Amino acid sequence: MADINRPRVSEINISNEMRTSFLDYAMSVIVARALPDVRDGMKPVHRRILYAMNDLGMHSDKAYKKSARIVGEVIGKYHPHGDSAVYETMVRMAQTFSYRYMLVDGHGNFGSVDGDSAAAMRYTEARMSKISMELLRDINKDTIDYQDNYDGTEREPVVFPARFPNLLVNGTSGIAVGMATNIPPHHLGETIDAVLAISQNPDITIDEIMENHLPGPDFPTAGQILGRSGIRKAYETGKGSITIRAKLNIEQGKNDKETIIVTELPYQVNKAKLIEKIAELVRDKKVEGITDLRDESDRNGMRIVIELRRDANANVVLNNLYKHTSLQTTFGINMLALVDGQPRVLNIKQCLSYYLEHQKVIIKRRTQFELNKAEARAHILEGLRIALDHLDEVIELIRSSKTADIAREGLMERFKLSEKQAQAILDMRLQRLTGLEREKIEDEYKELQALIEELKAILADEEKVLEIIREELTEIKEKYKEDRRTEIVAGGAGFFEDEDLIPEENIVITLTHQGYIKRLPASTYRTQKRGGRGIQGMGTNEDDFVEHLVSTSTHDTILFFTNKGKVYKAKGYEIPEFSRTAKGIPIINLLQVEKGEWVNAVISVNQFDEEAYLFFTTKHGIAKRTSLEKFRNIRKGGLIAVGLREEDELISVRLTDGQKEMMIATKNGYLIRFEETQIRSMGRTAAGVKGISLRGDDVVVSMEIIEPGSKILHVTNKGFGKQTDESEYRRINRGGKGVFTCKLDEKTGNVVAVKAVNGDEDLMLITIAGVLIRIQVQDISQTGRNTKGVHLIRLQDGEEVATVTRIEKDDEEDVEDIEVVEGETTDPSTETNEDKE
Repeated sequence: MADINRPRVSEINISNEMRTSFLDYAMSVIVARALPDVRDGMKPVHRRILYAMNDLGMHSDKAYKKSARIVGEVIGKYHPHGDSAVYETMVRMAQTFSYRYMLVDGHGNFGSVDGDSAAAMRYTEARMSKISMELLRDINKDTIDYQDNYDGTEREPVVFPARFPNLLVNGTSGIAVGMATNIPPHHLGETIDAVLAISQNPDITIDEIMENHLPGPDFPTAGQILGRSGIRKAYETGKGSITIRAKLNIEQGKNDKETIIVTELPYQVNKAKLIEKIAELVRDKKVEGITDLRDESDRNGMRIVIELRRDANANVVLNNLYKHTSLQTTFGINMLALVDGQPRVLNIKQCLSYYLEHQKVIIKRRTQFELNKAEARAHILEGLRIALDHLDEVIELIRSSKTADIAREGLMERFKLSEKQAQAILDMRLQRLTGLEREKIEDEYKELQALIEELKAILADEEKVLEIIREELTEIKEKYKEDRRTEIVAGGAGFFEDEDLIPEENIVITLTHQGYIKRLPASTYRTQKRGGRGIQGMGTNEDDFVEHLVSTSTHDTILFFTNKGKVYKAKGYEIPEFSRTAKGIPIINLLQVEKGEWVNAVISVNQFDEEAYLFFTTKHGIAKRTSLEKFRNIRKGGLIAVGLREEDELISVRLTDGQKEMMIATKNGYLIRFEETQIRSMGRTAAGVKGISLRGDDVVVSMEIIEPGSKILHVTNKGFGKQTDESEYRRINRGGKGVFTCKLDEKTGNVVAVKAVNGDEDLMLITIAGVLIRIQVQDISQTGRNTKGVHLIRLQDGEEVATVTRIEKDDEEDVEDIEVVEGETTDPSTETNEDKE
């Protein structure tokens, strides 16, 4: 009997009740509606639509079926919400301008970029697209978990196998309670390349991912992304903002009138509203100079025509349109997704890593499923083999049994068979008793044993699992291969970021023996006559001196090659600028050089061309060449550039086109000249082959490229120098001892540098005390091979030339605030016989 005295109203704390109820509601929206799963990139409604289509057999190779039938299936079995919400979601999955890779193949009117709505679901038809089949591939092989639907009468997948990284490939957007997600779409091939890179190198950095594999989003409507700083911030933190601009060109028309032709729009921009906005701006005179505006888009592509007045400047008009219309928009990236049922903001590497872990689970579960299936079949075949081996006895046992159950029990007891094996024997057809059929059973059993061993090996070795993932991802990449649509540009008028803020100018980078580096404007040094005293170019310690000097640009990439055969890189503007007399900063503050490692060669690179090569020479005369493209991806910690042999060091590196003539010169005055092609292109870590055979204790001091008609310039450590015509050095095979190139004695000292020059450049000589002199090469005398040369620089007692660098001539010399000490000059006509020797 009910207790009539029991209180019917419970007292609760309204604050606690509201908090609990709202949190329950919020988590329901977050998990079950608004946010995608990091593993397959799908919200529940997307997953249910594709699963329902798969269940209905609406595959990419089957006929289209009415959209209303799909929506009804989804609502009735899995998604108890409004039909319009489900249909609108399906429509977006079929729009070429909404999804980078459409997951639904629509037939009929599915809307337009002008904002037109799709036709009613009773009119349109649909089926799964080819690529959406990859999301469900292997779904029937126990690769995923299932859960009850809303009323417990059906089962639906918790996640798809997702054989490609759909979260990044198609992106997503959604608003939950207190949080939102907005992930841009990406190029399938680039995204897969990034997953493959992580599978091979789990320690890869986000910078390396961006530089080598996944540069940025790729929108279905193409357009242009301005700059990379927004992409980098989003990829590193999970949140960022990128600027997208329409792609257009300016055409010159009749009467010198200019016309702006827009061919691509930013992502999610409504074309009809954009044209309406431009017309409104023209009408209100907020944008002037436009005389006609029309939409000439058709099935072949987009074409918005904006005609201008004759006196209108197209760039000025464009800047106003960028400012006031959606020809330029901002896309806010917020990479929020569900990880183990919890919402998390992820960086790009985490998104890729979670997907890779999901694929490991998929492959392992599929392999286990196939293993179980193979073992079950092998178990049956083992029973059949036993029966065939005792055929007469089995037949007699079955004939003598009154019922099938008695026969089954008899087989199990007599031959120690399982119930499944005994039943398989009873179900065996008489034709299996023929010799050919018996042979087929044996062959199938052997194949199954081999398959079982292979599947067990996969489950026992994660590297084999990763190899399968790589193969299948590469297969998908090749199958759906297409070009990137969205172009990533450095920025346009009025748009600046990072590198764009740095003016591109010629600079000189100096690096001392003790590792102090700095940059200066190239105009710091004034050209002087040969024999000048020079200017103080760098303040150095008592035992330090300038060892490397490179003329380059602030936007070029500087490659630093060390004595240990490693290479590091930095942008020109990343090297701090100091005054002419400052020491600079230690290079260890810029590069992660190791103890006992110092820079022996510095090269400036404008772009990493596949047709270009780096030519290496070591102290012991070993040479090699490697494609420049192999040095595109250099980690902060550096890479091996050349494999060095014991006690050898890297001396010089030169940039070539693969068809040059090379020369290698030694300290004792020998030089060899040979065709670059005599040394085949090698891998980055290769050691190389013999370039020159050295005499005694001789070592290599220089390696240069010889151009036809050039001069060979020699400089000794005592300040002597000369030019010799390149024709005086015959070509010989690499590995020879070379020819005598310079007459040396105690007065001249040893050769410190040999350069190939054409007379149009300047020469920078740097002494161990840090004194620099810039002279014109054309002022240096030209003599034969067997001569000493002339004085190039007046040295103090104990002073020596440390290094020599070519410098491009400046168009205009900036000599302000440069205190120049003019030294003695020698007219070539008054040179003594001793000088000419």
